[in-house]
Amino acid sequence: MELIIATNNAGKVREYKDIFQPFGYEVFSQKEKGIYIDVEETGTTFEENAYLKAKSVYDLTHTCVISDDSGLEVTALNNEPGIYSARYKGLETEAERRQAILDGLKDKEDRSARFICCICFMDETGEAHLFKGIWHGVIADRPEGSNGFGYDPIFISEDADGKTTASLPISFKETYSHRAKAVGMLMEYLNNNRKENL
Repeated sequence: MELIIATNNAGKVREYKDIFQPFGYEVFSQKEKGIYIDVEETGTTFEENAYLKAKSVYDLTHTCVISDDSGLEVTALNNEPGIYSARYKGLETEAERRQAILDGLKDKEDRSARFICCICFMDETGEAHLFKGIWHGVIADRPEGSNGFGYDPIFISEDADGKTTASLPISFKETYSHRAKAVGMLMEYLNNNRKENL
């Protein structure tokens, strides 16, 4: 059975191939299937955006599709940047977006934050199944570490012993992160509901 990952991010496609091939899926990126669409994320939640991306690819292929949407919510900043994490305040670089978070927290005592990932698995009938992972933590005083990307250098998760995500091995994030949690829920669903159908 075919499965299309609604992304052109090669690293993400590789990760999903490792997950789904043992379940009997042939996993493809959009590009590998000749799909060149850039879905506008007009949703107001991670769930809506993940669904929009999956539905756009499903409507073209009528094949199983996976998409995800994720971001950082900082409590004292009214849960910003949230769904706008990749384009926060219109800033172009990751370093500028990280600095905007740090600047916004300068006079704040509450530095709590959470990463959120919502995965949408759309099955061959077009039914959507949503899985949401949340990774709690706090924002560091300054960037630290070179592993990871995005907000990893300023995020200290609750299970990181005071170190930023970017200061720890990539394997730590792959084990504990918001995406890892959402993927775990998805795999549990597949184990319980899909294996007998493949």
